[in-house]
Amino acid sequence: MKAISRRTSRLATVGALAGTAVLAVSVPAFAHVTVQPEGAAAKGGYAVVDFKVPNERDNASTTRLEVNFPADHPLASVMPQPIDGWKIDVTKSKLAKPLETHGEKISEAVTKVTWTATDGKGVQPGYFEKFPLSIGALPQDTDQLVFKALQTYSDKEVVRWIEVPQKGQDEPENPAPTLQLTAAAGTGAAAQNTAAGAKPAAENTAAAKSGSDTTARVLGVVGIVVGAAGVAFGVFAGRRRTAA
Repeated sequence: MKAISRRTSRLATVGALAGTAVLAVSVPAFAHVTVQPEGAAAKGGYAVVDFKVPNERDNASTTRLEVNFPADHPLASVMPQPIDGWKIDVTKSKLAKPLETHGEKISEAVTKVTWTATDGKGVQPGYFEKFPLSIGALPQDTDQLVFKALQTYSDKEVVRWIEVPQKGQDEPENPAPTLQLTAAAGTGAAAQNTAAGAKPAAENTAAAKSGSDTTARVLGVVGIVVGAAGVAFGVFAGRRRTAA
C-alpha cells in the first residue's frame, strides 16, 4: 500500500511539473503587441485604435514602444492621446505620391510614433499598457493595415514585432500588430434606409385598409338599423289603417 501511495505521489508531482512547463511555454505565445479598434475601423473613415503592450519579462519593464506605419497606405491624420509617465514623439515624412483627402493634397504623413517612459517605470512585469491613437482616413483598397512595432525593455533588450501574418499559415513567432478593417460605413446603408422607408409605407397601407374596413362596417350597421326602422314604421302604419 505504501509503495502504491509513493508511486501515486510521484505521478502527481510529474504531472504538476509537466503542466507548469506547458504553461511556461504557452503563456508568452499570447503576450504579443497587438492593435484593436475602439468600436469599428471602417474603410474610408476614422478610428481610435489601442496598441496593447503586455510585459513578457519577470525582471525588466517595457520602457519604449515604437510603432511604424505602413508606407503603402499612408494615413493623413494621426493623433496620439496623452499618457501619464510617457513622452510621445510623432515622426512625419514626405510622401513620394501626395494624398488627396477632403479636396486637399497631403504631401507628408506620419511614418512612426514612439512612446518613451519618463518616470523609469514603464510597463512593469505582470502588467500591460494601452497606447491610443486616432487615425484616418482609413484606406478603402485593403482589408488590413500592418504596423511593425519594436518593444524595448529596461535591460536594453529589443523585441521586434515585425513578421507579417500570412493567410493559411501558422502565426509567426513575432507577429506584427495587424488592424482588420470593416466595410465602409455607407455599405448596406441604402438597403437599410429602403427597408426602413418601406416599413412605414406598408404600415400606412395596412392602416388605410383597416380604416376602410371599419368605415364599411359602420355603414353596414347604419344601413341595417335604418332598414329595421323602416320595416317597423311600415308595420305600425299598416296596423293604424286596419284599425281605422
